Amino acid sequence: MTIDTTPVLPRREPELLGQTVVVIGGSSGIGLETARRARSEGAEVILTGRDPDRLVAPARRVDALGTAAFDATDPAALAGFFDSLAAPIDHVMVTAGDPPGVARAAVGKVRAAGSLVFTGGTGHRRPRRGEGVISKVSAASPMLIANLALELAPVRVNLVAPGFVDTRWSASLLGDALEARRAELRATLPIGRVVGPADVASLAVHLMVNTAITGTTVDIDGGQRLVE
Repeated sequence: MTIDTTPVLPRREPELLGQTVVVIGGSSGIGLETARRARSEGAEVILTGRDPDRLVAPARRVDALGTAAFDATDPAALAGFFDSLAAPIDHVMVTAGDPPGVARAAVGKVRAAGSLVFTGGTGHRRPRRGEGVISKVSAASPMLIANLALELAPVRVNLVAPGFVDTRWSASLLGDALEARRAELRATLPIGRVVGPADVASLAVHLMVNTAITGTTVDIDGGQRLVE
């Protein structure tokens, strides 16, 4: 008689089961991929964006709990959205709008064990001619996130900082130069490939799940900041 000695691994419980994730700027790219990833971990998701028509198909793809269309840079619209939520939420992923504005609007709506995850960038942290204002804003982002983490505790606040991410938005910016940029990055990045929305989404969901992380800025650029 042959005895099967293959170990039986326990089934992993979804890490966001029973939780609700709001994605500000969730109609495409990093926001939509984060919603999909959170959904795969058992979360209910609410997608927001400027254009209600552009939210229809993405919401269907992730079986969203709901959608809302508004301008995330408009403080009144942002406050109105959070005030309209019927129940507390657990996490907010922000790919549009400014961190202080979202933080103010979300106060009292995010459960104590929850988090705010913002997106920034690594591209302007080094001094460059002609980018003084942009560089100052980017350089200040980690300190802003750290301060928000203290002010909003026990709600956690973190920032994911991508370099180039291969999204539809990137394609619209680069146009015919997109393929050349992809080839350049494949040849120069230490990871040997281009960063995609799924990479950033994976990190964002990890920051939601890991309750020991707050006040951090995490670069996710495939090593782009090391070689450019």
